[in-house]
Order: sequence, then C-alpha cells, then structure tokens
Amino acid sequence: MALLDADVWTGNIATEGWVAGEGAPLQVREAATGAVIGQLGTASLEQVAQAARRAATAQREWARMTPAARAAVMRRAGDIFERDADLIKPWIVRESGGTWAKAATEVLAAVSECREGAALPAHPHGEVLTTNKQRWSIARRVPAGVVSVIAPFNYPLTLAIRSVAPALALGNAVLLKPDPRTSVCGGVVLQRVFEEAGVPAGVLQLLPGGADVGAAVVSAPEVRIISFTGSTAAGRHVGKAAAEHMKRAHLELGGNNAIIVLPGADIDKAAAAGAFASFLHQGQICQAAGRHLVHESQVEEYLEKLVAVAQSVKVGDPFSEEGIQMGPIIDDRQLASLHSIVDQALADGATLLTGGPGEGRCYRPTVLGGVRTDMAVWRDEIFGPVAPVISYSTIDEAIDIVNASDYGLSVSVLGDVGTAMTVTDQITSGVVHINEQTVGDEASAPFGGMGASGNGSRFGGPGANFEAFTETQWVTVKPEIETYTLPA
Repeated sequence: MALLDADVWTGNIATEGWVAGEGAPLQVREAATGAVIGQLGTASLEQVAQAARRAATAQREWARMTPAARAAVMRRAGDIFERDADLIKPWIVRESGGTWAKAATEVLAAVSECREGAALPAHPHGEVLTTNKQRWSIARRVPAGVVSVIAPFNYPLTLAIRSVAPALALGNAVLLKPDPRTSVCGGVVLQRVFEEAGVPAGVLQLLPGGADVGAAVVSAPEVRIISFTGSTAAGRHVGKAAAEHMKRAHLELGGNNAIIVLPGADIDKAAAAGAFASFLHQGQICQAAGRHLVHESQVEEYLEKLVAVAQSVKVGDPFSEEGIQMGPIIDDRQLASLHSIVDQALADGATLLTGGPGEGRCYRPTVLGGVRTDMAVWRDEIFGPVAPVISYSTIDEAIDIVNASDYGLSVSVLGDVGTAMTVTDQITSGVVHINEQTVGDEASAPFGGMGASGNGSRFGGPGANFEAFTETQWVTVKPEIETYTLPA
C-alpha cells in the first residue's frame, strides 16, 4: 500500500486505526484553484474525548519502551519521509500553494526533525543534586503525558513535525489537529509515516476539524501540554483556555519582523535578502519581513533594487506552471484581508511602487514607499507579499522603531558586523540574524518569540524540547526507611 493511498484516509480520521469521522466531511481543496482534490473526515467531540483517553493509556506503554526502541522508530520515520518525498511534495504544493522548492524544504525539515528527535531519548534526562541529608537527590525529566499539537496552514508539515517528533521521542502521546486547509500534508502525511515507522496504536492520533475540535484537544482532561502555532489572536484564546485548565501552552504566534539595513551595507545583497524575506511563500510566514528600515543615505537605492527584484518574480500556480517562484494566497478570505491592508495603506498616504492584485488568488510582490510608523501596514502582521519601507537617521532611531512593535519574533541586521552586534544587544526578539534575512530555523536550534509573538523558545534543540515536552520530577533515595517522630 502506497504511503498516501486515498482509500486509507478518505472520509476518515485516525484514532483506533482509520475510522469514519463523525463530524462534517472536510473537503480538501487546492489553494490555487479552490478545486476539491480529496475528502477527509472530521472528529466529533466524543471522538476527541475517546482519543484523549486512548492516548493516556497508550502513552504509558510507549514511555516504558527503551530509549533505543523509541529512537529506532524516529530514525525509521526520517527514512520514510526521505523515501517518499515525491509522494508528499505534490500535496504540499497543492494544499498550501507553495512552490516545489518550498515543498522540498518542508520534507527535508521533517527528515531533520525525526533524526534530531532520534537523539533525544539518549540525552541525559536529569541531574544529581547536592543534599544536606544522607541520601541521593535526583532531578529527572519524565514525559509530560499527552500533548496536543495544533498546527497552521502555511508550513503545514514543518510546523507540525517540529512538535510531533520531539514530543513522541521523549515518550509522550500526541493528538494532532492540523489546519482544515492543509489536513493531508499537515496531518495524514505524519500519521501514515509514523504508523509505518512503528509508533504503537493510540500514541499518535489525527483529529481533523475546526475550532470546536481545537478547543476539545485543549480542554480534554488527559492532555497536559498544548503546542500551538498560529495567529496571535487565536493563540491568546488557546493560552487562556490552557490556563483555566492548569495546563502548559507553548505558543508560537505571529510576527511583524524587521530588516535593518545599516549604513554602508551592500544594497544589491540587502535588497535581495529583503525580497526573499517578504516574498517567500507569498509572505505567509510568521518570520516574514513586514518592516524594512534603511538608512536615509541609501533608502532610494534600496527601493529601486527591491522593486526590480519584485518585478522579476514569476507568480502563478506552481502545480500547473513551470518556474513559478511565488504561488497563490491560501484562500479567498486571506486574499481579501491582504487587499484591505494594502488599500488602507494607500489611503493613509503610502505609495505603491510595484505589485498589487494578480490573477485568481495570486498577489504580486508589493513594495510600498512613503510609509509611516503610525500606519496599520507598519504596525500589524500582514501575512502576504508586501514590503513596507521607511528610512531612519541614526542607529538608535532604528533600534527604537524595531522595539516599538508588540511583536518580537525575528529581526535581520544587514551590514557591518561590529555595528550589528551592538544593535543585536539592544533588540527585543527571540531570533536575530546578522547578515541573513529573517526567515530560518533548524531542528537543532531553539526557536520562539517574545511579546505578541509567543511565550519563548519552545521548539528546537535538546534544551527547548526537554523544557517543552517533559516535566521535572524530584526523587530522593535513602538506604533504609527514615526514622520519624512527631515533634512535641
């Protein structure tokens, strides 16, 4: 049976095997055309409750497996992602509207996350503490239990696997709730890969659905941790619900990321970096650059170069056309939001230097001049291929403008390294890239934002993954039972 054989998943969810979803059918649609290309089931609230109970039981057996056994499953999963990349990539292109290069990047990320995850079971899971008694005192890391992963549409495979892989590797069970718009490449793919890799039944369960299913995987009593990636508005609701149920929520949210072009920077390279950061995957990335700050001595040259790059980008349907560098916006609702943001910017006095609406759901790479910091297009996350540009006079002014944002996910500083290091020391951001653009993460590196961008680094590397998906337990050991007497 092929990995993504539609006979397995059509009309179904994955709980105790693949079973019919009791919720409303979910139409799987192509982002570029809106055409229906498949159908999944969705979970009812009772199916979510049953899945959570099943996960709690399955997790205990999974956690008791040897570290070597869990590591072997993770390695096999990485091998399957690599083996079946050509079956997975078309679904990423069609559902998310990404290019073939973007799809390949997502599959490579999945391979990397699984192989990094395979190392986690062998890492030290605690430390020996000093104690003032005649005993051993140990702080050890133990699996949290059941983890709910709620993943978004933009990088559906990457942003699901970066939580699913480490959570499984560290002995947890996972309830996976993908975005309804990308439930095959962000849900079915992971479920099928880990099934074939040998994850026991109930340890990973796929629960497609809408906001009601999302709320249910947060509130289920068996769930101890929620790993959510999505908008800041939705993340606030998830965080509030988790707090009400005394659960940990790891929130990786929106961003309005800045590129600072330092005086004397190579403008050709800076403009290319700026275009990459604003236009990659149609700007539908939490790390996309939504603010370009260029020193006043070079801003006109930067705008000229950025416009030239924007006008050279080939836009269209990457599944049906060759050489496409930028695909469609995910759906009509997001496209309408993008229209509204740009129209408001122009009404507020910004200048459209290039770009605007394209054919169908496409939106051409857009560069805006004449932007002020009080404009919504500067303050708010855009989530589209729009590059607002302003100038600054002094380095301190640039730092103040960057830090004035509610968001704090990723910042790029381009130019002299010594100056960039000084700037970095004063930037409030979870990620800073010197002489690189804003978009980038690795399975081995901690990732997360500050402020409205989330509650810290919750993904990547042993440190963040252990913090995210385990609990600390204090254990003491004496050679014999202590003698106790109640004080008078």
